[in-house]
Order: sequence, then structure tokens, then C-alpha cells
Amino acid sequence: MRRINGTALIIAALVATLGALAFPVWSYADRSGTGEADLNASSVATRWGPLSATDRDFLVKVRLAGLWELPAGQQAIERAPSEGVRLAGDHLVVGHTDLDRRARDVAAKLGVELPNQPSEQQQGWLDELTAASGQEYEQKFANLLRAAHGKVFALIAQVRHTTRNSLIRQLASDANQTVLDHITMLERTGFVDFDGLARDAAASSTAGPSGPPVSSGGGVPQVPVPVTPSADQSFTSRPVPPTMAPLPQP
Repeated sequence: MRRINGTALIIAALVATLGALAFPVWSYADRSGTGEADLNASSVATRWGPLSATDRDFLVKVRLAGLWELPAGQQAIERAPSEGVRLAGDHLVVGHTDLDRRARDVAAKLGVELPNQPSEQQQGWLDELTAASGQEYEQKFANLLRAAHGKVFALIAQVRHTTRNSLIRQLASDANQTVLDHITMLERTGFVDFDGLARDAAASSTAGPSGPPVSSGGGVPQVPVPVTPSADQSFTSRPVPPTMAPLPQP
């Protein structure tokens, strides 16, 4: 009898333990504080789909980008230290004039309040450009704007991937094309410091690299043999043309 009672107590204890461990898993989706709960709490309903906090932040950042990059582009056109910088400035003015108009239209429809002045940091960048001259100006122009565009590029990708709002989705698509065009033109100036961009990105990253390790032999690894498509396959797409070379500097 004692053995039966002891076995029953052990079984009851195991069942209680398993239940305590399983209950948080079963109820996790319904608990506040989860990612989905936070998303729903921060979203508002609109006729174009839910508008999340990330969507609203994206609208504000598009507006802020135009508030400093448009005058920076105008300044580059007026100074015209080199053809590459002048062309990059022209693309900034044209692109952000159109993108800013679209952002203000979307914000008005969705009831999102937008700023009318650049941030303190952005105004500081404009002041840096105004105070610089010659090649120093060209280098600051290319690198300050290239770094800013690279950071907003990541936000655009996130918003385009996750938004449930059709107006925000279309604006993200437009912004993606505009920002990529500006990145390309800034790089064509020949003044972008790619090593500096990589160092800044590495300094702000918390995740370790996930690429393949360096060859233990120290030599150049062999290039993989390309996969040959079968004869019964047909393709309609064509390779993208190679990136244009930087414009010659005076």
C-alpha cells in the first residue's frame, strides 16, 4: 500500500511539473508583452490597412530625409565643385522633391503629423557642408549623404517587408527606388569611403558574421563551378548591366 501511495505521489508530481512547464507555452500567444501583442497595440485601423508604429516612424524619417538632403543637393548644384557632385546634387533635389510630396500626401490621408524642420543632427551635417570647401566639401558631401542613405535603406526594406498598409507599401517601394538611385550617384562621385562605411557598420552591429571561414591554406579559394541549366528550361530575365564607373574627377 505504501508503494502504491508513493508511486501515485511521484506520478502526480510529474504531471504537475509538466503542466507548469507547458502552460506558459500554451498561453504565450495570448499574453501581453509579446511581439504580436505589441504590434496590435501600436497599430491603428485605416481604410488602407493597419498602420503600425514602424509605419509612422517610416513616414517621419522620409520627411526628415527630405528636409536636409534637398537643401544639401541644392547647395551641391550651386557650388558645382565637380561634375559628379553636381549630378548627385541634382538627383537629390529631383528625388526628394517628388518623394517628399508623396510622403506628405500619404501622411495627410493617414493622419500622421510630420516635422517641418530637420533634426539637430541633420542640421549639424548641413552646417558641416556649409563650412567646408574644395575637396573637403566633396568628401563630406559624398560620405555624410551616403551614410545617411545606407541607414534609411535598411528601414525601407523592413517596412516594405512587414507593413500591412497599402499606402505605406507603395511609398516604401517609391522610396526604395529613390534611395538606391541616390546611393548610386553618390558612389559615382568617387569620394565615398567604403572602408569607413564598413567600419561604422561593424561598430554598431551586435551580431557576429555568419559567412564561410577563410581558407585554412591562406590562398584564394576556388570559384564554384556554375550550375548548368537543363536544355528544356527557358528564361525571360536578363542580367542587370554592370555598375557604372565613377565619373572622372577634375
